This record gives sequence, structure tokens and C-alpha cells, in this order.
Amino acid sequence: MSANSPRHPTLHRRQRGLSVVELMVGLVVGMLVSIAAAGSAMMFTASQRQGIGVGGSGIGAATALAALKNDAALAGLGFFGDARYLCNRLALSLGPTLHSDSAVFTPVRITADDDGDTIDILYGNRIESGANVLLASASDGTSAEVLSLLPAGVGQAVLLAPATPGNPCLVRSITGITASTDTTPQVLTFAADGVHNQGAFTAAPTFAERDRATLIGALSWNRYRREGNTLVLDRPLTGDSVVLTRNVIALRAQYGVAAAAAGSTTLEQWVDADDDFAALDATTLPRVRAIRMGVVTRSPQRERPNADGDCEASLDKPQLFGVEVEPDVDDWQCWRYRVSTVVVPLRNLVLGLR
Repeated sequence: MSANSPRHPTLHRRQRGLSVVELMVGLVVGMLVSIAAAGSAMMFTASQRQGIGVGGSGIGAATALAALKNDAALAGLGFFGDARYLCNRLALSLGPTLHSDSAVFTPVRITADDDGDTIDILYGNRIESGANVLLASASDGTSAEVLSLLPAGVGQAVLLAPATPGNPCLVRSITGITASTDTTPQVLTFAADGVHNQGAFTAAPTFAERDRATLIGALSWNRYRREGNTLVLDRPLTGDSVVLTRNVIALRAQYGVAAAAAGSTTLEQWVDADDDFAALDATTLPRVRAIRMGVVTRSPQRERPNADGDCEASLDKPQLFGVEVEPDVDDWQCWRYRVSTVVVPLRNLVLGLR
């Protein structure tokens, strides 16, 4: 055998490597796989983003309705007693600002507006607010003598109410307390530096002997409304405002009312805040048994149309309480919508009037 002849010809052929053709084929296949993988990743990311957006919108709506439900369940605490509504009108100030100058008042109120309904809810935070005590003597709003012990503390709010509905109620802050004795009643003082004692009303309410006093504690006034596509919670007493959720295209509320017949207690129908119920009064308020509230939210991301260019995310416009809601976009079929509702019995109102 010659020294220059290969001993292992097969091994030499295996070590030649890839040909140019084989290399080009491999590159093309790799590029095709990469393009397919990138497309799948993009579709997955878009789908994931869409799912997160829809889920976030649903969570936001649920959170907002939970806040509404908790407030509505407390509505009216402190404003009812002795099987009647204490305050058809209210004098309320915070600092020098008048928030109600003996205006018509109800502790839960729906106001219809072009931008959606506005819901106002007022209540006290003390469990004792469900009961009231009699005044031992007349009061001009600077102090009050009460026949029964009121477990009050300095800084807390008190509601003075007339024995006969019609005259306005008055909210006052306690600045001093004189304990009762065997022969003298408890005295609550409302000095001018109290947070609810500084307003100058057009006609300051006064109260007669055996009118009522109720311990409010801390007064809460919350207002829910839609501003553009944002659901907002306002606190009119403090001026604070907070965004609850976005992409809201509708906010509606209705009263659940009993029949007008005397003695009727069963919820018979749901009514909007218009006609006889545009402003609750001594006739319509006792008929109210519950409130239902609903919001319609739109997904934050538009979905792609199908191969024919048609959007199929939504086939019909959303409805709230049986009424069609007009979306805020022209291509509404390309968006998803969620309708969320809650029903809240107004226990303080029902029990306070029973």
C-alpha cells in the first residue's frame, strides 16, 4: 500500500461538512420556523393583552359596585326614627360653607342627567344613630338639653330634628358636654368653632321642647357620577374626588317601590328618577324599598376584524335594565362590553318608617 493512499476513505468523506445547498436549505427552514414562532408569539401577546384588559375592566366595575353597595346599605342612618322620616329639609354646613341651606333633602337621591345618573348617599357612622332622644327644652342651635342620655363625645355630630316634619333639621358639632344629674338634663354645647357650627344660614332653624336629637357621629356624604368615560366618587363635604374605574359608558340607578296603596310594603316595580320620583318627598319616600344600580364598561382594547374585515366582538349593543345603551364609539362591534348590576335593600329607610 502506498504511503500517500488514504487508509480510511469513508472517514474523509464524512469530514467534508455541509454543502452550500444544504446550508441554504437549513437557513431557509430556520427562517420559516422563526417567522411562524414570532407570529404565534405576537398573536398570543395580543390575546393575552386583550384578556387582561377585559378582566381588568370587569374587576374595576365589580369594585365600583361594591363601594356603591356598601354605601347604599347604610343610606339614611340617623335620619329616621319613631316610624317616620325626620328631615324633609336640611341645614348643613362644614366650616363656613353651606352645603344645604334648609333645602329639600333625602339621604338617598338619584338625579338623572345627560351623562348618566348621579347617586347621592348620606348616613351617620354610629349604631346609636337609629334612635333619637327628646329635647328637654327649646333650642336655638347653640346648645341642646336632652331628656335621655346621649352617648356622645366632643367633636361628634348631632342631628336636631323637629317633632313635626316640615321644618328643617340642623346638623351640629358637639364642642362641650355637661353631664346630667338627678335633677338636671344632659347639655350638649355647639360653640361657633365646631366644624358644623360655622355656617350662616338664611334662616337658622330653631327647635321646641320635645323635638328630637340624634347622634350622627361622623356624617358621610358620597356622590357617584360619570365624568366622560370615568366613574368618579365625590365627597361634597370635603371636596375630595377619586376615580373608581375607567371605560364606563353608562351608569344608571332606579328606585324599587311599593304600590301607592296605604299599607303596601312589597316591592312592586322599579322606577327611574323622573315624573313623581324625580325628587323624593314625604309621599314618595315611604314607598321606596330598595335601589338598584348598574354600570356598562367597554373593553380598553379594540379587537381585530375577521378575514372579511367585519368585527365580531359584539353582535348587539349592551342593555342596562332593559334599555339599550348607545356605545361611545362608531365601530362598536369591535369592542366587548360588560354589564354589572347590584340590588341593595334600603334597610334604614324601611325600618325607620315602620
